Amino acid sequence: MKISIGNDHAGPDYKKAIVQHLEAKGHTVINHGTDTFDSVDYPDFGHAVANDVQNGNADFGIVICGSGNGIAITANKHQGVRAALCWMKEIAALARQHNDANIISIPARYTSVQQAVEMVETFLTTDFEGGRHATRVNKIACQ
Repeated sequence: MKISIGNDHAGPDYKKAIVQHLEAKGHTVINHGTDTFDSVDYPDFGHAVANDVQNGNADFGIVICGSGNGIAITANKHQGVRAALCWMKEIAALARQHNDANIISIPARYTSVQQAVEMVETFLTTDFEGGRHATRVNKIACQ
């Protein structure tokens, strides 16, 4: 799989651990995130990841900021992107099963690095259930 990842200054340690995990599993990672704790603007990284997913350059995306909200809101401005804020692996599974989310948003200030890696693994290995959920997902995009 090809996975795009982006983070602001709240997430360099999270990104590093997630990238190591993904590469160990044989995935290709497109890195749009910062590697420092110097203040940066999360929309710059959220848009980059969402563009990769929207344009088919990545199968899935991962975005990380302090609360996970700002970068998810940014990513969700893109057509065909469904970024889900997740704080536990059960939410990550439901985001895939019920919402066909294609970007996971991680709140670095409210989860541990280990939780983040587990959520990403769950997100990437959980399939969309379709059926009644597909009907709902098809109503999300603006016309």
